Amino acid sequence: MTKTGFDNQKYLKLQSEHIRERINQFGDKLYLEFGGKLFDDYHASRVLPGFAPDSKLQMLMQLSDQSEIVIVINAADIEKNKIRYDLGITYDADVLRLIQSFRDKGLYVGSVVITQYTGQSTADLFKSKLEHMGIIVYKHYRIDGYPNNVTHIVSEEGFGRNDYIKTTRPLVIVTAPGPGSGKMATCLSQLYHENKRNIKAGYAKFETFPVWNLALKHPVNLAYEAATADLNDLNMIDPFHLEAYGTTTVNYNRDVEIFPVLNAIFEGIYGNSPYKSPTDMGVNMAGNCIFDNEACEEASKQEIIRRYYHALNRVAKGVGSDSEVYKIELLMKQAKISADFRKVVGVAMEKAALNHSPAAAMELPDGQIVTGKTSDLLGSSAALLLNAVKALGHIPDEIHLIAPSAIEPIQKLKVNYLGSKNPRLHTDEVLIALSMCAATDLNAQKALDQLSKLKGCQAHTSVMLSRVDISSFQKLGVNLTSEPIYEHAKIYH
Repeated sequence: MTKTGFDNQKYLKLQSEHIRERINQFGDKLYLEFGGKLFDDYHASRVLPGFAPDSKLQMLMQLSDQSEIVIVINAADIEKNKIRYDLGITYDADVLRLIQSFRDKGLYVGSVVITQYTGQSTADLFKSKLEHMGIIVYKHYRIDGYPNNVTHIVSEEGFGRNDYIKTTRPLVIVTAPGPGSGKMATCLSQLYHENKRNIKAGYAKFETFPVWNLALKHPVNLAYEAATADLNDLNMIDPFHLEAYGTTTVNYNRDVEIFPVLNAIFEGIYGNSPYKSPTDMGVNMAGNCIFDNEACEEASKQEIIRRYYHALNRVAKGVGSDSEVYKIELLMKQAKISADFRKVVGVAMEKAALNHSPAAAMELPDGQIVTGKTSDLLGSSAALLLNAVKALGHIPDEIHLIAPSAIEPIQKLKVNYLGSKNPRLHTDEVLIALSMCAATDLNAQKALDQLSKLKGCQAHTSVMLSRVDISSFQKLGVNLTSEPIYEHAKIYH
């Protein structure tokens, strides 16, 4: 059974308190760079069981009267239609999603900044689109020699050329659709402009991972490396913190590498630096809120394996790299685990071999493992969902939750009218059929009521699933992995 190991309420309290302390430390204004996802940090909720995916948003809402949000997007990402793969939308579309989501929560979005601007026409069109919506847009330009030519950067030809972002509140949250958007450069540019206007402003980072006060090779930190294997990020001991304080802390390579430059920029703006190490820059209380280390280690090991299968699937689809797979294999060795650590893998593969067809397995909250096999009516993942809710609802196996007579018309619709070559029902179609049957069948209603219990369950399939099936598992909160194999040997899927 999945155990909770993280105190979310304590985290919200401590994190909010430390952010307020940072605001007071610098005087008039704090630019807080937000790393990771704000609304849907499912990685954190998987490796720190008990962490709510919207914890960062909840924390911000506690500071809503003091804060405003600036959203940053790289002009190059607009130009190349960069995709946020977990949502399947472009970065510019995600900016609109973020603005609306913040507004829905009553948070104030002050402006959008287009960074690395060099006259891209697509960026101009996006700027015009936002302005027609009443959203203020600023432009920040590409700076020659960034980040190493500090003299040029901290000058009127460097940061001085950027638009000054007008802000009205003491806490400015700088966030973005994804990495490489220019959040840090935006914050530093603002420090330069605020200093020119005699406004005392500071900078800090809010990033949950790596957790600075856990061991370098703690599974939680190894899981972060697995999650960023495609970026080739590395966790490392912060040498600046060790030298300054004699204390070992964990940071990641990009912050450690850029810190001497940041220090020089701070000195160029203020005359001295407020920080002695990259760890000093961070505001991260997550490590202080773990109360069951064993539960977090177990969850993190599952996440490393999940990332491993994700990398294998990406390679099979032609969008990943072998180096990403090799890196996660190394992390698995460091965590002293293999794919066998994930119980559902062996069960699913045994079921597939026994039936000579695709199969799936899921571990339920009580540790019971249920399976699903491919049939004429259902795909293995759809069968798995039905078997899982039957088991959770203690519904006898011989009872049909959806009568074959109800499935056949759906198959006819798919094949005869919608042009599908696969008559078997996908997971979303099965759930719709189940909800329809629940109107007149008590067992179907009882099964439907079990769906919420699937959140956090581990599942594995013997073949890669369709985007529709993957999406259904994601929406249910099931942690899914799949073998890097297509069900059918085709060159187009």
